[in-house]
Amino acid sequence: MEISSKENTRFFSNNTILPVDRSSFKSESSASREKQSCCGGIKIFLGALSFVYFAKALSGSYLKSTITQIERRFDIPSSLVGVIDGSFEIGNLLIIILVSYFGAKLHRPRIIGAGCLIMSAGTFLIAMPQFFMGRYRYERFPSTINSTVNISPCLQDKSQTPLTSLEKSQAKINAGCEKEAGSSMWIYVLLGNLLRGIGETPIQPLGITYIDDYAIEENAALYIGCVQTVAIIGPIFGFLLGSLCAKLYVDIGFVDLDSITITPKDVQWVGAWWLGYLIAGVISVLAGIPFWFLPKHLPKLESRKDSTTSSEQSKFIIEDNKNQHNPYQQQTKIAEMAKDFFPSLKSLFGNPVYILYLCASIIQFNSLIGMVTYKPKYIEQQYGQTSSKTNFVIGLINIPAVAFGIFSGGLVMKKFRIGVLGAAKLSLGSSFFGYLLLLSLFAMGCENSEVAGLTVSYHGTKQMTDYEQAMFSECNSGCSCSKNDWDPICGENGVTYISACLAGCQASNGSGKNTVFFNCSCVGTFESSQSSSAVVGPCQKGNECPKMFLYFLVISVITSYTLSVGGTPGYILLLRCIKPHLKSFALGIYTLAIRVLAGIPAPVYFGVAIDTTCLKWGSKRCGGRGACRLYDSSALRYVYLGLTLVLGMVSIFFSVAVLWVLRKRSSPPDETLSANGERGTCGTKSSKDNFVNSDCLIQSTYWPEKETRL
Repeated sequence: MEISSKENTRFFSNNTILPVDRSSFKSESSASREKQSCCGGIKIFLGALSFVYFAKALSGSYLKSTITQIERRFDIPSSLVGVIDGSFEIGNLLIIILVSYFGAKLHRPRIIGAGCLIMSAGTFLIAMPQFFMGRYRYERFPSTINSTVNISPCLQDKSQTPLTSLEKSQAKINAGCEKEAGSSMWIYVLLGNLLRGIGETPIQPLGITYIDDYAIEENAALYIGCVQTVAIIGPIFGFLLGSLCAKLYVDIGFVDLDSITITPKDVQWVGAWWLGYLIAGVISVLAGIPFWFLPKHLPKLESRKDSTTSSEQSKFIIEDNKNQHNPYQQQTKIAEMAKDFFPSLKSLFGNPVYILYLCASIIQFNSLIGMVTYKPKYIEQQYGQTSSKTNFVIGLINIPAVAFGIFSGGLVMKKFRIGVLGAAKLSLGSSFFGYLLLLSLFAMGCENSEVAGLTVSYHGTKQMTDYEQAMFSECNSGCSCSKNDWDPICGENGVTYISACLAGCQASNGSGKNTVFFNCSCVGTFESSQSSSAVVGPCQKGNECPKMFLYFLVISVITSYTLSVGGTPGYILLLRCIKPHLKSFALGIYTLAIRVLAGIPAPVYFGVAIDTTCLKWGSKRCGGRGACRLYDSSALRYVYLGLTLVLGMVSIFFSVAVLWVLRKRSSPPDETLSANGERGTCGTKSSKDNFVNSDCLIQSTYWPEKETRL
């Protein structure tokens, strides 16, 4: 009996164990399926978001590549081009707070999809002026146009002169000049760029926080780094597209290209700037399609739901999950969500790390936005390169360095499992060494081109007198020339002359691009001249300039890589120093501040500063100042690089303050009160564990009293 009872006991005990094993197996298989579903969903979203980042980066970078083209096409100064460029940020400003705050509570993927459609509409609008304004007209002396009439550039008798080669602007004003059809068409470019800004608004705050909410915590940095890397690939194609379009004449398909007498090397050349916007608009439409089929929420892994490492962050995430399945919460009205707006805003601005990092970012982005916006112009004017070659070099050499730097930052964060304090150090170090390298670019510039009457006198000495008075000399005193014309020719003495008339040329041979001028009295009086002939177009820069351009490219690539390494650590620092339920809102405020205080003003005051270095302004057909034709190379270098460097150094001081606050608040003696009511020590000695398990971060309603572990 005892034996049989023992066997019965063993039998029943075995029966009771078996169901437990099966449920455990089911639980493991269910968790495995949940993990696959979650990972698959977040990767699909990651791919779609990456394509959107590519599309918006392509159109944005293409705009940068067409800055000089737009300036010449609409005959406007750099400061006004800066306003057009800043209109993108104004569009962001209009709705960024609403989108970032309310968008986090609504269907984030569909809001991003709607933004893509708006962004594409704005891109198409930018290209529209080309189809409504007249054909592009450039300044050329009649003898250089394909014609059987051979007119002397230096006219002794004004009665021989066609009206178009005299003081054209004054003559037209006196005759009752009618306003040109395309004189104000740049407003459509401004409005289109503003619409692009409105459409781009939800992509960053909603997309990045969606990834951070549903990705495995230790993979979040890598995913964000991947998105930003793809976003940098967009500018590569954007600048390469700009290079291709800059080679094509602006009115390609509308005029006979054989009748065009200027080349891409000419300062008056305008490429097919509008063509790239049509291509970018189509890409933006395609990028928005997947988001209409993505879910509002993704399933969260149990490891994130039940994580004990992230006291307050886990609490907020669990609460949000519970609320997502509450029918009452799904019917929450906008007014009820808005009641927490000002408390949330107060909580953000009460966080010292967030405020200091925000200030550092604002000043640094002033530096970077101004530098990137006018980099093509700087290369063209400083090193005498064409727009096509400039865009090609930036897209193929400079932008990949930025992409590699951003990806390297995310990879380093994951490989070494760097915590928040380490991220702050990495961000600071990249900025410091990047701007240190920027100093060397001051020594890598070219001298001014020798332009008679502007940078040198007609006798070969350095020009020191008033520019307008110096345009005229004894050698061209018998000619009826206009000081407003810009039709440069290159004398055989290597000096550029503003026009054939101001060079004192008496005869010409040939037509179009092959025109040759003879008996140029000013060329013959130059102290190093052996001949008095000249050809169409400006002379090339000095022999040392190509070498300097090569040095500039090398240092520029290294500087771009160094500065971009701190991009991903900066994002992680921003996301980890705030309460989890405020991440979207905080990113929105961050983006808003960057747009308002950096994106809008930086291109404008950089443009105003660059305009002060102009030596020769063009003239509009109906009077008034047009686009700049020639810059003082030395002054342009000091203004452009000087502004960039000064702003960058100021941002470093704020970054040091961020690191100091983080060190102070995360020192080992500090004790923190965790969300479960237990006290613990927040130290920096285990930064690897902090990244995966708990980052001791600086955010609470009462900053001095406690810290929140995320």
